[in-house]
Amino acid sequence: MPYRSPLAELRFHLHHVAGYAQVAATERFADATSDTLDAVLSEAARLCDEVMAPLNRSGDLHPARLENGVVRTSPGFAEGYRAIAEGGWVGLSAPTDWGGAGLPLTVATAVNDMMSGACLALQLNPLLSQGQVEALERHGSPELKRVFLPRLVSGEWSGTMNLTEPQAGSDLGALRARAEPQGDGTYRITGEKIYISWGDADFLPNVCHMVLARLPDGAPGTRGISLFMVPRNLPDGDGHPGERNALRVLKLEHKMGLHGSPTAVMAYEGATGWLVGPPHGGMSAMFTMMNNARLGVGVQGIGVAEAAFQQALDWATTRRQGRAEGSGAIVEHADVRRMLATMKADLFAARAIALDCAVALDMASATGEAQWAARAAFLTPISKAFGTDTGHDVAQLGIQVHGGMGFVEETGAAQFARDVRVTQIYEGTNGIQALDLVGRKLMDGGEAAYRLLDEVERVAQGARTAAPQLAELLWQSAETLRETTDWLLSHAEDRGAGAVPYLRAFARVLGGRAHLQAALAGDEARQRLAAFYLRRLLPEHVSLLAQARDGAASVMAVTPADLAS
Repeated sequence: MPYRSPLAELRFHLHHVAGYAQVAATERFADATSDTLDAVLSEAARLCDEVMAPLNRSGDLHPARLENGVVRTSPGFAEGYRAIAEGGWVGLSAPTDWGGAGLPLTVATAVNDMMSGACLALQLNPLLSQGQVEALERHGSPELKRVFLPRLVSGEWSGTMNLTEPQAGSDLGALRARAEPQGDGTYRITGEKIYISWGDADFLPNVCHMVLARLPDGAPGTRGISLFMVPRNLPDGDGHPGERNALRVLKLEHKMGLHGSPTAVMAYEGATGWLVGPPHGGMSAMFTMMNNARLGVGVQGIGVAEAAFQQALDWATTRRQGRAEGSGAIVEHADVRRMLATMKADLFAARAIALDCAVALDMASATGEAQWAARAAFLTPISKAFGTDTGHDVAQLGIQVHGGMGFVEETGAAQFARDVRVTQIYEGTNGIQALDLVGRKLMDGGEAAYRLLDEVERVAQGARTAAPQLAELLWQSAETLRETTDWLLSHAEDRGAGAVPYLRAFARVLGGRAHLQAALAGDEARQRLAAFYLRRLLPEHVSLLAQARDGAASVMAVTPADLAS
Protein backbone atom coordinates (compact mmCIF):
# COMPACT_ATOMS: atom_id res chain seq x y z
CA MET A 1 0.00 0.00 0.00
CA PRO A 2 1.46 3.42 -0.91
CA TYR A 3 1.93 5.96 1.89
CA ARG A 4 -0.73 8.66 2.18
CA SER A 5 -0.11 11.78 4.24
CA PRO A 6 -2.42 11.93 7.29
CA LEU A 7 -3.90 15.33 6.47
CA ALA A 8 -7.17 14.91 8.35
CA GLU A 9 -5.36 13.61 11.42
CA LEU A 10 -2.88 16.47 11.48
CA ARG A 11 -5.63 19.06 11.05
CA PHE A 12 -7.61 17.52 13.91
CA HIS A 13 -4.55 17.63 16.17
CA LEU A 14 -3.73 21.22 15.32
CA HIS A 15 -7.25 22.57 15.72
CA HIS A 16 -8.62 20.44 18.57
CA VAL A 17 -5.67 19.21 20.65
CA ALA A 18 -2.49 21.24 20.11
CA GLY A 19 -4.19 24.65 20.20
CA TYR A 20 -2.77 26.05 16.97
CA ALA A 21 -5.29 28.93 17.10
CA GLN A 22 -3.29 30.64 19.86
CA VAL A 23 -0.20 30.66 17.60
CA ALA A 24 -2.13 32.23 14.71
CA ALA A 25 -3.56 34.79 17.16
CA THR A 26 -0.10 36.24 17.93
CA GLU A 27 1.12 39.32 16.10
CA ARG A 28 4.19 37.50 14.83
CA PHE A 29 2.24 34.70 13.16
CA ALA A 30 -0.94 36.61 12.28
CA ASP A 31 -0.55 35.66 8.61
CA ALA A 32 -0.42 31.94 9.42
CA THR A 33 -4.20 31.61 9.41
CA SER A 34 -6.18 28.39 9.35
CA ASP A 35 -6.63 28.77 5.60
CA THR A 36 -2.89 29.23 5.13
CA LEU A 37 -2.22 26.19 7.28
CA ASP A 38 -4.60 24.02 5.27
CA ALA A 39 -3.12 25.18 1.96
CA VAL A 40 0.45 24.51 3.08
CA LEU A 41 -0.36 21.07 4.46
CA SER A 42 -2.26 20.10 1.31
CA GLU A 43 0.63 21.10 -0.94
CA ALA A 44 3.14 19.33 1.29
CA ALA A 45 1.01 16.19 1.20
CA ARG A 46 1.16 16.16 -2.59
CA LEU A 47 4.94 16.41 -2.49
CA CYS A 48 5.19 13.61 0.07
CA ASP A 49 2.75 11.23 -1.62
CA GLU A 50 3.71 11.78 -5.24
CA VAL A 51 7.43 12.58 -5.11
CA MET A 52 9.00 11.37 -1.86
CA ALA A 53 7.10 8.18 -1.02
CA PRO A 54 8.03 6.42 -4.28
CA LEU A 55 11.72 6.94 -3.39
CA ASN A 56 11.56 5.20 -0.01
CA ARG A 57 12.06 1.67 -1.30
CA SER A 58 14.62 2.79 -3.88
CA GLY A 59 16.81 4.28 -1.17
CA ASP A 60 16.69 1.04 0.80
CA LEU A 61 17.52 -1.23 -2.13
CA HIS A 62 20.10 1.07 -3.75
CA PRO A 63 22.12 2.67 -0.94
CA ALA A 64 24.31 5.71 -1.28
CA ARG A 65 27.90 4.74 -2.10
CA LEU A 66 31.35 6.32 -2.11
CA GLU A 67 32.92 6.28 -5.56
CA ASN A 68 36.35 7.86 -6.15
CA GLY A 69 35.78 10.25 -3.26
CA VAL A 70 32.29 11.27 -4.44
CA VAL A 71 29.10 10.26 -2.61
CA ARG A 72 26.73 8.83 -5.20
CA THR A 73 23.19 9.07 -3.90
CA SER A 74 20.27 6.69 -4.38
CA PRO A 75 18.33 6.78 -7.67
CA GLY A 76 15.76 9.56 -7.72
CA PHE A 77 17.05 11.31 -4.60
CA ALA A 78 18.52 14.21 -6.58
CA GLU A 79 15.17 14.90 -8.22
CA GLY A 80 13.35 14.43 -4.92
CA TYR A 81 15.63 16.86 -3.12
CA ARG A 82 15.27 19.38 -5.94
CA ALA A 83 11.48 19.25 -5.53
CA ILE A 84 11.86 19.86 -1.79
CA ALA A 85 14.22 22.80 -2.29
CA GLU A 86 12.37 24.42 -5.19
CA GLY A 87 9.11 24.17 -3.28
CA GLY A 88 10.57 26.22 -0.43
CA TRP A 89 10.13 23.43 2.09
CA VAL A 90 13.62 23.69 3.62
CA GLY A 91 12.98 27.28 4.70
CA LEU A 92 9.34 26.91 5.71
CA SER A 93 9.88 28.32 9.22
CA ALA A 94 13.10 30.24 8.45
CA PRO A 95 13.13 34.06 8.77
CA THR A 96 11.85 36.00 5.79
CA ASP A 97 14.98 38.17 5.96
CA TRP A 98 16.92 35.24 4.53
CA GLY A 99 14.33 34.02 2.06
CA GLY A 100 12.30 31.79 4.35
CA ALA A 101 8.53 31.67 4.60
CA GLY A 102 8.54 32.71 8.27
CA LEU A 103 5.76 30.28 9.15
CA PRO A 104 5.39 28.82 12.64
CA LEU A 105 7.57 25.88 13.62
CA THR A 106 4.32 24.04 14.30
CA VAL A 107 3.53 24.09 10.59
CA ALA A 108 7.03 22.90 9.72
CA THR A 109 6.70 20.14 12.31
CA ALA A 110 3.50 18.87 10.70
CA VAL A 111 5.20 18.93 7.29
CA ASN A 112 8.23 17.07 8.67
CA ASP A 113 5.85 14.45 10.06
CA MET A 114 4.52 13.78 6.56
CA MET A 115 7.95 13.88 4.93
CA SER A 116 9.34 11.41 7.47
CA GLY A 117 6.54 8.97 6.76
CA ALA A 118 7.07 9.33 3.03
CA CYS A 119 10.87 8.88 2.92
CA LEU A 120 12.86 9.22 6.12
CA ALA A 121 16.27 8.86 4.44
CA LEU A 122 15.67 11.89 2.22
CA GLN A 123 13.82 13.95 4.82
CA LEU A 124 16.86 13.82 7.10
CA ASN A 125 18.74 16.13 4.74
CA PRO A 126 16.50 19.22 4.99
CA LEU A 127 15.93 18.57 8.70
CA LEU A 128 19.66 19.05 9.34
CA SER A 129 19.70 22.21 7.24
CA GLN A 130 16.78 23.61 9.23
CA GLY A 131 18.69 23.13 12.47
CA GLN A 132 21.80 24.73 11.01
CA VAL A 133 19.78 27.73 9.84
CA GLU A 134 18.53 28.34 13.36
CA ALA A 135 22.00 28.01 14.87
CA LEU A 136 23.54 30.40 12.34
CA GLU A 137 20.70 32.89 12.63
CA ARG A 138 21.16 33.06 16.41
CA HIS A 139 24.93 32.76 16.73
CA GLY A 140 26.56 33.54 13.38
CA SER A 141 28.36 36.76 12.48
CA PRO A 142 26.71 39.14 10.02
CA GLU A 143 29.11 38.03 7.28
CA LEU A 144 28.46 34.33 7.87
CA LYS A 145 24.75 34.98 7.77
CA ARG A 146 25.05 36.94 4.53
CA VAL A 147 26.98 34.20 2.76
CA PHE A 148 25.42 31.04 4.13
CA LEU A 149 21.85 31.66 5.27
CA PRO A 150 20.19 32.50 1.93
CA ARG A 151 21.71 29.41 0.33
CA LEU A 152 20.84 27.10 3.23
CA VAL A 153 17.30 28.45 3.50
CA SER A 154 16.70 28.00 -0.23
CA GLY A 155 18.10 24.48 -0.17
CA GLU A 156 20.77 25.39 -2.73
CA TRP A 157 23.32 24.23 -0.13
CA SER A 158 22.74 21.78 2.72
CA GLY A 159 23.96 21.64 6.30
CA THR A 160 25.31 18.99 8.66
CA MET A 161 26.33 18.77 12.30
CA ASN A 162 29.71 17.27 13.27
CA LEU A 163 29.92 16.32 16.93
CA THR A 164 30.90 12.68 17.36
CA GLU A 165 34.44 11.31 17.17
CA PRO A 166 35.61 7.69 17.47
CA GLN A 167 36.63 8.17 21.12
CA ALA A 168 33.92 10.74 21.95
CA GLY A 169 30.36 9.56 21.46
CA SER A 170 27.91 11.14 23.87
CA ASP A 171 30.88 12.45 25.90
CA LEU A 172 31.61 15.51 23.78
CA GLY A 173 34.13 16.77 26.32
CA ALA A 174 36.51 14.07 25.09
CA LEU A 175 36.71 15.37 21.51
CA ARG A 176 40.15 15.97 19.98
CA ALA A 177 39.44 17.97 16.83
CA ARG A 178 41.66 21.06 16.77
CA ALA A 179 41.17 24.60 15.50
CA GLU A 180 44.21 26.82 14.86
CA PRO A 181 43.62 30.57 14.34
CA GLN A 182 45.19 31.91 11.14
CA GLY A 183 45.18 35.58 12.07
CA ASP A 184 42.76 36.56 9.29
CA GLY A 185 39.50 35.55 10.95
CA THR A 186 39.71 31.97 9.72
CA TYR A 187 40.78 28.78 11.47
CA ARG A 188 42.44 25.55 10.33
CA ILE A 189 40.29 22.61 11.43
CA THR A 190 41.95 19.21 11.88
CA GLY A 191 40.34 16.02 13.13
CA GLU A 192 38.04 13.14 12.34
CA LYS A 193 34.26 13.03 12.84
CA ILE A 194 32.00 10.00 12.56
CA TYR A 195 28.27 9.38 12.04
CA ILE A 196 27.85 12.47 9.87
CA SER A 197 24.44 12.17 8.23
CA TRP A 198 24.41 13.48 4.66
CA GLY A 199 28.12 14.32 4.95
CA ASP A 200 28.18 14.77 1.17
CA ALA A 201 25.96 14.34 -1.89
CA ASP A 202 26.60 14.40 -5.61
CA PHE A 203 23.60 16.64 -6.30
CA LEU A 204 24.67 19.53 -4.02
CA PRO A 205 27.04 22.32 -5.10
CA ASN A 206 28.08 22.77 -1.47
CA VAL A 207 27.68 21.04 1.88
CA CYS A 208 28.18 23.17 5.00
CA HIS A 209 29.53 21.43 8.09
CA MET A 210 29.04 22.72 11.61
CA VAL A 211 32.09 21.30 13.40
CA LEU A 212 32.93 21.20 17.10
CA ALA A 213 36.66 21.64 17.75
CA ARG A 214 38.99 22.91 20.45
CA LEU A 215 41.08 26.09 20.22
CA PRO A 216 44.68 25.96 21.50
CA ASP A 217 43.63 27.70 24.73
CA GLY A 218 40.45 25.68 25.09
CA ALA A 219 39.96 24.21 28.55
CA PRO A 220 39.44 20.46 28.98
CA GLY A 221 35.89 19.21 28.80
CA THR A 222 32.89 20.82 27.16
CA ARG A 223 33.74 24.34 28.36
CA GLY A 224 36.70 24.49 26.01
CA ILE A 225 34.81 23.59 22.83
CA SER A 226 34.11 26.01 19.99
CA LEU A 227 31.90 25.75 16.92
CA PHE A 228 33.00 26.38 13.34
CA MET A 229 31.39 26.63 9.92
CA VAL A 230 33.46 24.51 7.54
CA PRO A 231 32.07 24.31 3.98
CA ARG A 232 33.03 21.61 1.50
CA ASN A 233 33.75 24.33 -1.07
CA LEU A 234 35.08 27.73 -0.03
CA PRO A 235 32.76 30.58 -1.09
CA ASP A 236 34.32 33.18 -3.38
CA GLY A 237 33.78 36.94 -3.10
CA ASP A 238 30.27 36.64 -4.50
CA GLY A 239 29.35 33.74 -2.25
CA HIS A 240 29.57 31.10 -4.96
CA PRO A 241 31.19 27.76 -4.09
CA GLY A 242 34.83 27.91 -5.16
CA GLU A 243 37.87 25.76 -4.49
CA ARG A 244 37.58 22.52 -2.57
CA ASN A 245 38.28 22.77 1.16
CA ALA A 246 40.74 20.43 2.88
CA LEU A 247 38.16 17.89 3.97
CA ARG A 248 36.94 14.59 2.59
CA VAL A 249 34.69 11.62 3.17
CA LEU A 250 36.86 8.69 4.31
CA LYS A 251 34.07 6.13 4.08
CA LEU A 252 30.33 5.59 4.34
CA GLU A 253 29.02 3.42 7.15
CA HIS A 254 27.33 0.10 6.34
CA LYS A 255 24.17 0.44 8.40
CA MET A 256 21.16 -1.49 9.63
CA GLY A 257 18.79 0.90 7.88
CA LEU A 258 18.41 4.38 6.39
CA HIS A 259 20.46 3.16 3.46
CA GLY A 260 19.47 6.10 1.29
CA SER A 261 20.99 8.54 3.78
CA PRO A 262 24.81 8.54 3.49
CA THR A 263 26.43 8.41 6.94
CA ALA A 264 30.01 9.58 6.54
CA VAL A 265 33.30 9.39 8.36
CA MET A 266 34.74 12.87 7.75
CA ALA A 267 38.41 13.86 7.75
CA TYR A 268 39.33 17.52 8.28
CA GLU A 269 42.93 18.07 7.21
CA GLY A 270 43.62 21.71 7.98
CA ALA A 271 40.29 22.77 6.50
CA THR A 272 39.35 26.43 6.53
CA GLY A 273 36.55 27.33 8.92
CA TRP A 274 34.91 30.33 10.57
CA LEU A 275 33.97 30.66 14.22
CA VAL A 276 30.27 30.51 15.03
CA GLY A 277 29.48 32.23 18.32
CA PRO A 278 32.15 33.21 20.85
CA PRO A 279 35.37 31.26 21.44
CA HIS A 280 34.75 28.30 23.78
CA GLY A 281 31.00 28.84 23.38
CA GLY A 282 30.48 25.99 20.97
CA MET A 283 28.21 23.86 23.12
CA SER A 284 25.67 26.65 23.57
CA ALA A 285 25.59 27.33 19.84
CA MET A 286 25.46 23.66 18.90
CA PHE A 287 22.65 22.97 21.37
CA THR A 288 20.54 25.49 19.47
CA MET A 289 20.85 23.21 16.48
CA MET A 290 20.51 20.02 18.53
CA ASN A 291 17.35 21.14 20.33
CA ASN A 292 15.77 21.99 16.99
CA ALA A 293 16.79 18.56 15.73
CA ARG A 294 15.54 16.73 18.85
CA LEU A 295 11.94 17.71 18.22
CA GLY A 296 12.52 16.97 14.53
CA VAL A 297 13.86 13.50 15.30
CA GLY A 298 10.90 12.76 17.56
CA VAL A 299 8.68 13.64 14.62
CA GLN A 300 10.73 11.33 12.41
CA GLY A 301 9.71 8.47 14.68
CA ILE A 302 6.08 9.56 14.46
CA GLY A 303 6.20 9.78 10.66
CA VAL A 304 7.60 6.26 10.34
CA ALA A 305 5.02 5.01 12.84
CA GLU A 306 2.31 6.47 10.60
CA ALA A 307 3.69 4.71 7.52
CA ALA A 308 4.09 1.40 9.38
CA PHE A 309 0.56 1.63 10.76
CA GLN A 310 -0.96 2.39 7.37
CA GLN A 311 0.71 -0.65 5.83
CA ALA A 312 -0.21 -2.94 8.73
CA LEU A 313 -3.84 -1.80 8.63
CA ASP A 314 -4.03 -2.41 4.89
CA TRP A 315 -2.54 -5.88 5.34
CA ALA A 316 -4.87 -6.75 8.21
CA THR A 317 -8.00 -5.69 6.35
CA THR A 318 -7.14 -7.63 3.18
CA ARG A 319 -5.29 -10.70 4.48
CA ARG A 320 -7.53 -13.72 5.05
CA GLN A 321 -6.23 -16.26 7.53
CA GLY A 322 -7.93 -18.57 10.01
CA ARG A 323 -11.59 -18.50 10.97
CA ALA A 324 -12.22 -14.80 11.18
CA GLU A 325 -15.79 -13.56 11.40
CA GLY A 326 -17.18 -10.45 9.74
CA SER A 327 -15.03 -9.52 6.77
CA GLY A 328 -13.01 -12.70 7.09
CA ALA A 329 -9.75 -10.72 7.24
CA ILE A 330 -7.29 -11.02 10.11
CA VAL A 331 -8.38 -7.64 11.49
CA GLU A 332 -11.35 -9.54 12.93
CA HIS A 333 -9.07 -11.48 15.31
CA ALA A 334 -8.96 -9.89 18.76
CA ASP A 335 -5.18 -9.93 19.11
CA VAL A 336 -4.63 -8.35 15.69
CA ARG A 337 -7.21 -5.72 16.58
CA ARG A 338 -5.35 -5.12 19.86
CA MET A 339 -2.06 -4.56 18.04
CA LEU A 340 -3.58 -2.17 15.53
CA ALA A 341 -5.41 -0.22 18.23
CA THR A 342 -2.18 0.04 20.22
CA MET A 343 -0.36 1.35 17.15
CA LYS A 344 -2.99 3.97 16.41
CA ALA A 345 -3.45 5.06 20.02
CA ASP A 346 0.25 5.49 20.71
CA LEU A 347 0.75 7.25 17.40
CA PHE A 348 -1.95 9.74 18.40
CA ALA A 349 -0.34 10.29 21.81
CA ALA A 350 3.17 10.81 20.43
CA ARG A 351 1.97 13.21 17.73
CA ALA A 352 0.01 15.21 20.29
CA ILE A 353 3.07 15.64 22.53
CA ALA A 354 5.29 16.71 19.62
CA LEU A 355 2.81 19.27 18.32
CA ASP A 356 2.27 20.56 21.87
CA CYS A 357 6.03 21.12 22.07
CA ALA A 358 6.08 22.89 18.69
CA VAL A 359 3.24 25.20 19.74
CA ALA A 360 5.09 26.04 22.95
CA LEU A 361 8.24 26.90 20.96
CA ASP A 362 6.22 29.17 18.68
CA MET A 363 4.48 30.85 21.58
CA ALA A 364 7.81 31.41 23.35
CA SER A 365 9.19 32.96 20.16
CA ALA A 366 6.10 35.11 19.55
CA THR A 367 5.52 36.32 23.11
CA GLY A 368 8.90 36.12 24.83
CA GLU A 369 7.16 34.66 27.88
CA ALA A 370 9.37 32.49 30.09
CA GLN A 371 6.63 29.99 30.89
CA TRP A 372 6.24 29.05 27.24
CA ALA A 373 10.00 28.58 26.93
CA ALA A 374 10.06 26.41 30.04
CA ARG A 375 7.18 24.33 28.75
CA ALA A 376 8.93 23.78 25.42
CA ALA A 377 12.18 22.86 27.16
CA PHE A 378 10.41 20.31 29.35
CA LEU A 379 8.50 18.77 26.44
CA THR A 380 11.51 18.51 24.11
CA PRO A 381 13.14 15.39 25.65
CA ILE A 382 9.72 13.76 26.06
CA SER A 383 8.86 14.49 22.44
CA LYS A 384 12.14 13.08 21.18
CA ALA A 385 12.20 9.94 23.32
CA PHE A 386 8.53 8.99 23.22
CA GLY A 387 8.19 9.88 19.54
CA THR A 388 11.08 7.65 18.55
CA ASP A 389 10.14 4.87 20.98
CA THR A 390 6.69 4.92 19.41
CA GLY A 391 8.22 4.75 15.94
CA HIS A 392 10.19 1.67 16.95
CA ASP A 393 7.33 -0.02 18.80
CA VAL A 394 4.79 0.60 16.05
CA ALA A 395 7.17 -0.64 13.36
CA GLN A 396 7.77 -3.82 15.35
CA LEU A 397 4.05 -4.37 15.81
CA GLY A 398 3.63 -3.78 12.08
CA ILE A 399 5.95 -6.71 11.40
CA GLN A 400 3.96 -8.84 13.83
CA VAL A 401 0.67 -7.97 12.15
CA HIS A 402 2.17 -9.14 8.84
CA GLY A 403 3.22 -12.43 10.41
CA GLY A 404 5.84 -14.30 8.41
CA MET A 405 5.53 -11.83 5.56
CA GLY A 406 6.66 -9.07 7.91
CA PHE A 407 10.01 -10.82 8.25
CA VAL A 408 10.29 -11.09 4.49
CA GLU A 409 11.71 -7.94 2.91
CA GLU A 410 9.27 -8.17 0.01
CA THR A 411 6.49 -6.42 1.93
CA GLY A 412 8.64 -3.51 3.11
CA ALA A 413 7.37 -3.82 6.69
CA ALA A 414 10.88 -4.60 7.96
CA GLN A 415 12.32 -1.45 6.40
CA PHE A 416 10.31 0.74 8.74
CA ALA A 417 11.81 -1.07 11.74
CA ARG A 418 15.35 -0.87 10.36
CA ASP A 419 15.10 2.79 9.34
CA VAL A 420 13.52 4.12 12.51
CA ARG A 421 15.80 2.32 14.97
CA VAL A 422 18.55 4.94 14.81
CA THR A 423 16.16 7.71 15.85
CA GLN A 424 16.27 6.34 19.40
CA ILE A 425 20.05 6.84 19.30
CA TYR A 426 21.04 9.95 17.37
CA GLU A 427 20.55 13.54 18.55
CA GLY A 428 21.14 12.26 22.07
CA THR A 429 20.08 8.73 23.01
CA ASN A 430 16.72 8.35 24.66
CA GLY A 431 18.49 7.55 27.91
CA ILE A 432 20.24 10.93 27.68
CA GLN A 433 16.88 12.59 27.00
CA ALA A 434 15.55 11.05 30.20
CA LEU A 435 18.58 12.20 32.20
CA ASP A 436 18.05 15.70 30.82
CA LEU A 437 14.42 15.58 31.91
CA VAL A 438 15.14 14.58 35.53
CA GLY A 439 18.26 16.73 35.68
CA ARG A 440 18.20 20.11 33.95
CA LYS A 441 14.46 20.19 33.44
CA LEU A 442 13.74 19.71 37.16
CA MET A 443 16.21 22.40 38.20
CA ASP A 444 13.26 24.82 38.41
CA GLY A 445 11.98 22.88 41.40
CA GLY A 446 9.46 21.09 39.21
CA GLU A 447 7.53 24.22 38.19
CA ALA A 448 7.23 23.29 34.50
CA ALA A 449 6.27 19.72 35.38
CA TYR A 450 3.63 20.81 37.86
CA ARG A 451 2.10 23.31 35.41
CA LEU A 452 1.67 20.49 32.88
CA LEU A 453 0.11 18.28 35.54
CA ASP A 454 -2.26 21.08 36.50
CA GLU A 455 -3.40 21.19 32.87
CA VAL A 456 -3.91 17.43 32.80
CA GLU A 457 -6.10 17.64 35.88
CA ARG A 458 -8.11 20.53 34.43
CA VAL A 459 -8.87 18.42 31.36
CA ALA A 460 -9.84 15.50 33.58
CA GLN A 461 -12.07 17.73 35.70
CA GLY A 462 -13.77 19.14 32.62
CA ALA A 463 -14.56 15.63 31.37
CA ARG A 464 -16.15 14.31 34.57
CA THR A 465 -19.68 14.77 33.24
CA ALA A 466 -19.15 13.52 29.68
CA ALA A 467 -16.73 10.68 30.47
CA PRO A 468 -16.55 10.17 34.24
CA GLN A 469 -14.67 6.87 34.26
CA LEU A 470 -12.01 8.02 31.82
CA ALA A 471 -11.69 11.35 33.62
CA GLU A 472 -11.03 9.55 36.91
CA LEU A 473 -8.35 7.34 35.33
CA LEU A 474 -6.56 10.40 33.98
CA TRP A 475 -6.91 12.34 37.24
CA GLN A 476 -5.42 9.52 39.30
CA SER A 477 -2.51 9.08 36.87
CA ALA A 478 -1.66 12.77 37.18
CA GLU A 479 -1.73 12.56 40.96
CA THR A 480 0.60 9.55 40.98
CA LEU A 481 2.95 11.35 38.60
CA ARG A 482 2.86 14.44 40.82
CA GLU A 483 3.83 12.34 43.85
CA THR A 484 6.71 10.75 41.97
CA THR A 485 7.92 14.16 40.80
CA ASP A 486 7.93 15.24 44.47
CA TRP A 487 9.97 12.15 45.32
CA LEU A 488 12.54 12.74 42.58
CA LEU A 489 13.00 16.34 43.65
CA SER A 490 13.96 15.17 47.15
CA HIS A 491 16.11 12.23 45.95
CA ALA A 492 18.49 13.77 43.43
CA GLU A 493 20.99 10.94 43.85
CA ASP A 494 18.40 8.41 42.66
CA ARG A 495 17.10 10.23 39.59
CA GLY A 496 19.38 8.57 37.06
CA ALA A 497 18.16 5.06 37.79
CA GLY A 498 14.53 6.11 37.37
CA ALA A 499 14.91 8.60 34.53
CA VAL A 500 13.75 6.44 31.62
CA PRO A 501 10.62 5.07 33.32
CA TYR A 502 9.78 8.56 34.61
CA LEU A 503 9.96 10.06 31.12
CA ARG A 504 7.81 7.31 29.65
CA ALA A 505 5.27 7.65 32.46
CA PHE A 506 5.07 11.39 31.84
CA ALA A 507 4.47 10.70 28.16
CA ARG A 508 1.78 8.17 29.05
CA VAL A 509 -0.08 10.74 31.15
CA LEU A 510 0.27 13.49 28.54
CA GLY A 511 -1.02 11.03 25.96
CA GLY A 512 -4.02 10.35 28.17
CA ARG A 513 -4.78 14.05 28.33
CA ALA A 514 -4.62 14.32 24.53
CA HIS A 515 -6.89 11.33 24.02
CA LEU A 516 -9.45 12.68 26.46
CA GLN A 517 -9.40 16.05 24.70
CA ALA A 518 -9.96 14.24 21.41
CA ALA A 519 -12.83 12.24 22.87
CA LEU A 520 -14.56 15.44 23.96
CA ALA A 521 -14.03 17.15 20.58
CA GLY A 522 -14.33 14.22 18.22
CA ASP A 523 -16.70 11.54 17.02
CA GLU A 524 -17.45 8.09 18.42
CA ALA A 525 -14.35 6.59 16.79
CA ARG A 526 -12.12 8.97 18.73
CA GLN A 527 -14.06 8.27 21.90
CA ARG A 528 -13.52 4.53 21.48
CA LEU A 529 -9.80 4.99 20.80
CA ALA A 530 -9.49 7.21 23.88
CA ALA A 531 -11.17 4.56 26.00
CA PHE A 532 -8.75 1.95 24.66
CA TYR A 533 -5.74 4.13 25.50
CA LEU A 534 -6.89 5.19 28.95
CA ARG A 535 -7.94 1.67 29.98
CA ARG A 536 -5.24 -0.40 28.26
CA LEU A 537 -2.12 1.74 27.84
CA LEU A 538 -2.28 4.48 30.47
CA PRO A 539 -2.11 1.96 33.37
CA GLU A 540 1.50 1.28 32.38
CA HIS A 541 2.36 4.46 34.27
CA VAL A 542 1.84 2.67 37.60
CA SER A 543 4.68 0.19 37.11
CA LEU A 544 6.88 2.82 35.47
CA LEU A 545 6.55 5.20 38.41
CA ALA A 546 7.17 2.38 40.86
CA GLN A 547 10.49 1.85 39.07
CA ALA A 548 11.26 5.56 39.16
CA ARG A 549 10.72 5.66 42.95
CA ASP A 550 12.71 2.50 43.66
CA GLY A 551 15.96 4.41 43.63
CA ALA A 552 19.40 3.43 42.41
CA ALA A 553 20.28 0.80 45.03
CA SER A 554 18.60 -2.20 43.38
CA VAL A 555 20.12 -1.29 39.99
CA MET A 556 23.67 -0.68 41.17
CA ALA A 557 23.59 -3.71 43.48
CA VAL A 558 23.85 -5.88 40.36
CA THR A 559 27.61 -5.86 39.86
CA PRO A 560 29.54 -6.27 36.59
CA ALA A 561 30.63 -9.66 37.93
CA ASP A 562 26.98 -10.61 38.45
CA LEU A 563 26.23 -9.71 34.85
CA ALA A 564 29.12 -11.80 33.59
CA SER A 565 28.39 -14.87 35.75
